[in-house]
Formats: sequence, C-alpha cells, structure tokens
Amino acid sequence: MDLSLTNTSIRLRKIEENDKSVLLEIYAGTRKEEMERVPHWTDLMKKEFLKQQFNAQHIHYQNNYPGADFWILEKNKKPIGRLYVSERYNNSTIRIIDITLLPAFRGKGLGTGILKDLIQKASESGIPLSIHVESFNPAKQLYERLGFKKISETNGVYHLMEWKHTI
Repeated sequence: MDLSLTNTSIRLRKIEENDKSVLLEIYAGTRKEEMERVPHWTDLMKKEFLKQQFNAQHIHYQNNYPGADFWILEKNKKPIGRLYVSERYNNSTIRIIDITLLPAFRGKGLGTGILKDLIQKASESGIPLSIHVESFNPAKQLYERLGFKKISETNGVYHLMEWKHTI
C-alpha cells in the first residue's frame, strides 16, 4: 500500500525480523494498565506472559493477513508505534489490522492524523475502511468521532467498525 502521511515528522518503515524486541515493547504498552491489575504477578511473570501473547498475535497477523503492510511508525528515527494495514482485505475494505502508539506518544494527535490519512486513502480508493476494536478500548471514541460506525460485534467484546465515504 502506498500511504502518504500528512505529518512529515512520522515515517513508515517495514518491519524486519530484528524488530521483534521493539514490537514487543510496543505491544506491551497496550497491556500496561492490565498488567498493573495483577500485582501478585512478578515482573518476570508479566514479561513472560506479554512475550507469549505478543508472539501468538504476531504469528496470527503474519499468517492471516498475507500481503498486508506491517510498518513501524518512527519519529526522529526512533520507533513510536506500529501500523498494520491490509489494503484489500476480502477484496472489499482497507482493514486496519492494528494501530498502536507507545504510551509517551498517545494523546498528541499523532494517531488521529494517521487515521485521517487512512480515511483519505479509503475515500480516494472508493472503499470502506474498517477496524476491530474492543468495546472497552478508549480509542473507540476516537473512531466514532472520525465517523466510524459499529457494523457487527463478536462475543460482546470486539466491535467491527467501518468508515464509509458519504456523498
């Protein structure tokens, strides 16, 4: 997928095999609050759990989204997050597989800008943009503000949200 980012201080870089440690760090940032709710676990237990969960997710994404773009988001040549996108998922939608920023880069408008760039790409392509979001994920409100609508739900937890160009 050819995606131009409006924020020129952010760069997309294809993930490489030697990026696993930074990808694990990015993933762990998504589970930080959850890990704080298990104080009886040692730091080593948390680290091993997160590593196992990351590896399972990474393998799942690589195996189930052939041809997708898996990028590290960089600012000043330092990793700040990841963006995984399938340009023609099921030949019907641009699917955001995952978008994650490290905690220090959240709440600064960076994710909003990237989402707007993806919305622009979907609009130009004339196809919807979709993403699965956990019902309790605070980012769900951002997607709603940007015009995403819930189109289905799985297990009462995962909402499939879709943005469509309207005339």
